[in-house]
Amino acid sequence: MKEGQLHIPSCQDCTNDSKIFCALSALEKEALSENKGSNYYKKGQNIFYQGNYSHGLYCIYSGKVKLSKLGEDGKEQVIRFAGTGDILGYRALLSNEPYQATATAMEDCYVCHLAKDNCMALINENSDLSLNIIRQLTKDLRNAEQHLINLAQKTVKERISESILHIHDTFGFKEDGKTLNVALSRSEIADIAGTTTETAIRTLSQLNKEGVIDLVAKSIVIPDIKRLAQEANFLG
Repeated sequence: MKEGQLHIPSCQDCTNDSKIFCALSALEKEALSENKGSNYYKKGQNIFYQGNYSHGLYCIYSGKVKLSKLGEDGKEQVIRFAGTGDILGYRALLSNEPYQATATAMEDCYVCHLAKDNCMALINENSDLSLNIIRQLTKDLRNAEQHLINLAQKTVKERISESILHIHDTFGFKEDGKTLNVALSRSEIADIAGTTTETAIRTLSQLNKEGVIDLVAKSIVIPDIKRLAQEANFLG
């Protein structure tokens, strides 16, 4: 992907599936497009930084993004991933507080920036849009609570397996229908699972030997996703 190669349409012509903005009419999407910026980020570039204040919403038009926090010891901790059609920065926008994480392009990305005033005006006027954002915030809270429970009650093997399932939910498979459509480092998988890189490497190797997954360099192949869900003790 090269800078300037991709044409970014207006919001009303965008075909990406955004569950938040599906409540908007064509005219409201046109209003959302006013003052919209479309930015290109190379792999490794930061889209926004932890501690900075929000000036609007970010919507991923294409590409993959990771969100990470810096701990008190200065160590980066990956907290989640985002892909095409996902919205970033809505909590900082609504709370008028600094970003609680840094967003970094995992590959070359095109990301739209929607102006704060336009977003807030639509949120105030469209109750369905407000409800969609509340649902997203509720989902985030539920996931955070479940993650805490998993750290306390699930084994490392279960957590690693569930992390792979969540990565699949975010990025899906490649055309073969078995290979995760993203290449992640072992430390990134460890962060999501709440364990050390060394433990993640051993656990992935164990899952590979048992035939639950196949490891091909940084790629992960899932021969049978139902079996992986059983290993994760995943209930949905």
